[in-house]
Amino acid sequence: MYLPRGLYAITPDEDDTAHLALKVEAAIAGGATAIQYRNKRADAGLRRAQAHELAAICERLATFFIVNDDAAVAHEAGADGVHIGEHDPDVAAARAIVGDAAVIGVSCYDDIARARRLVAQGADYVAFGSFFASTVKPGARHADPSLLSAAKALGVPVVAIGGITAHNARTLIEAGADAVAVISDVFARDTREDIVRAASAIAGLFEG
Repeated sequence: MYLPRGLYAITPDEDDTAHLALKVEAAIAGGATAIQYRNKRADAGLRRAQAHELAAICERLATFFIVNDDAAVAHEAGADGVHIGEHDPDVAAARAIVGDAAVIGVSCYDDIARARRLVAQGADYVAFGSFFASTVKPGARHADPSLLSAAKALGVPVVAIGGITAHNARTLIEAGADAVAVISDVFARDTREDIVRAASAIAGLFEG
């Protein structure tokens, strides 16, 4: 089973599947160890098509691939797992769809009690945030870095998310994050080379 560590890159909302694929390949080239497919504005057909495309890329490049919110799409695309939030079906319902071998990650926001409860239900990793101001979720709840160290006692990998960049990620890593989930600081770049460099800058913080 995959244990999140390093750069966990989350895709931006992107309608052009070919363009999205190129961005994901660049992020992996820069050192992303995991890709989460997230596209809040895609309709069902586009979501399935993009998930299948990215699943194939991640399989070819030996990179962990997870789908946000949609356990059925994750299963259909052959993803390694699904990531669920507070408005998605619970862990048991997701597990019934994706199977015992798949990874289930859960968003825990600023709530360590939620993390404890969901790990007890079978979640494989927990994610906390937002730690910094986020352009993707400007109204997100704020999480304190102390949550990361407290969550280590749960015995599953701990992921930090929310406004993370190469300039502030080290603080979260030192606080206990096994992985940092990043959208904008990796994907909001003009060229493939820029994406590779941005991913490398964050991935390199985990070396050693």
